[in-house]
Amino acid sequence: MSKLHRVWRVGADVDTDQLAPGAYMKLGIQDIAKHCLEGVRPEFAAAVRAGDVLAAGPNFGIGSSREQAADALVKLGVKAVIAPSYSGLYFRNAFNLGLLLLTCKEAELLEEAEQISLDLNQWAVVRGNGQRLACDPIPDFLVAMVEAGGLLPQLKLRLQQQRASQ
Repeated sequence: MSKLHRVWRVGADVDTDQLAPGAYMKLGIQDIAKHCLEGVRPEFAAAVRAGDVLAAGPNFGIGSSREQAADALVKLGVKAVIAPSYSGLYFRNAFNLGLLLLTCKEAELLEEAEQISLDLNQWAVVRGNGQRLACDPIPDFLVAMVEAGGLLPQLKLRLQQQRASQ
């Protein structure tokens, strides 16, 4: 059986300032993460657990290009974000930092605290009642980047592999 993930719900148009509030940008990422989503979900940063997922409305990650907005979720242990659409800059930053983003037109059907599983072979979110919500496929190179923990860890691994094969 696939691992179950608890859902946290947020609405549409969650911007990078909500994910990594500007007032804390002078701090390190661990401290920024403690304030993630505090304006819309004050309890989130303290209560989210490794493996939980964030389900959102359209336009997730709009706003500035600050990579801390994706990194805060990574540091909090969020497994994935599931939304109908993302800002292009946020999308790329998230994968570069090892955060899985699933584009799912029906993401807003997911309910707060619902237990779901992710079927990345069939690109679907599976609800407790068996309902499957289709997600857009993700290119293999982006999946590999997430599995490696982001772009930099992936590049380090490649370098190690090249050195070992010489």
